[in-house]
Amino acid sequence: MTDMRATIRTIAVIGTGIMGGPMAGRLAEAGYAVTAWNRTPDKAHGLKARGVDQAATAQDAVRHADVVLCMLSSGPVCEAVLDGDGGVIAAMRPGAVLLVMSSIPVETAVALSQAAARRGLDCLDAPVSGGEKGAKDGTLAIMAGGPADVVGHLAPVFAPLGRVTHVGPAGSGALTKLANQLIVASTICAVAEALTLAERGGADPAKVREALLGGFADSTVFKQHGLRMVERNFKPGGPAKYQVKDTSTALGFARHHGLRLPISEEVDRLFQAMVDHGDGDLDHSAVILELQRMNARGDHPA
Repeated sequence: MTDMRATIRTIAVIGTGIMGGPMAGRLAEAGYAVTAWNRTPDKAHGLKARGVDQAATAQDAVRHADVVLCMLSSGPVCEAVLDGDGGVIAAMRPGAVLLVMSSIPVETAVALSQAAARRGLDCLDAPVSGGEKGAKDGTLAIMAGGPADVVGHLAPVFAPLGRVTHVGPAGSGALTKLANQLIVASTICAVAEALTLAERGGADPAKVREALLGGFADSTVFKQHGLRMVERNFKPGGPAKYQVKDTSTALGFARHHGLRLPISEEVDRLFQAMVDHGDGDLDHSAVILELQRMNARGDHPA
């Protein structure tokens, strides 16, 4: 959208929760002038020690930024904060880049790109995978949709955060994240079922996990979330309520395109039941608790 872009020096981070906070800190430590805004101001206070300034409003945060990085919780929240009169897009300076790293519907990503273009702004939808640990360590997998030259221009911004891959035009990043979430959600459920089976049969789940490390069943999900299940450590890195948001969004997209995804449909039902039972703020690995509830009730075929 812009001609040759200036060197990136200033970054605004909109949303400093479990993911956005560590990302803002890493960008500041990489030498950028970072200003943050969060709907709950207390969540941004702790970033001062890492060199991140705090703005009173989202509009104040973005006014002079070269890049505006959005890490809000959902599509509707992104639309409310970014678009419309008085929104972030309207306050951004000409030539700036909007970098939407939230997990949002494909349609929302495309609409935000179009809204940015009407203001003469570049936009990428570039959601991430890797959870809180990846955000803290700078090892996120970043899937970027939008113009390839804008992805290249933002390479120095992506570098402290993780590994970026350009996956296609606007909306492609959001679509890739939905695919990622289906894999993550189904794998978490498979791990939960395997450890539940092992425990019911009399094996030590911790030793079963140890035995399977390095084999074909091993994965990042198995390593990290299998350990959470064994230790019953469900402090949220990825809250279950956001997992079901993504699986439901992916299934809606699939239905729109005439697809049935039966495994994902069952996984979505399991996570929805978990949220309905009041565990939506726990980590998504706590789905093992829902499996235990189901089996305690005898919700299975004869």
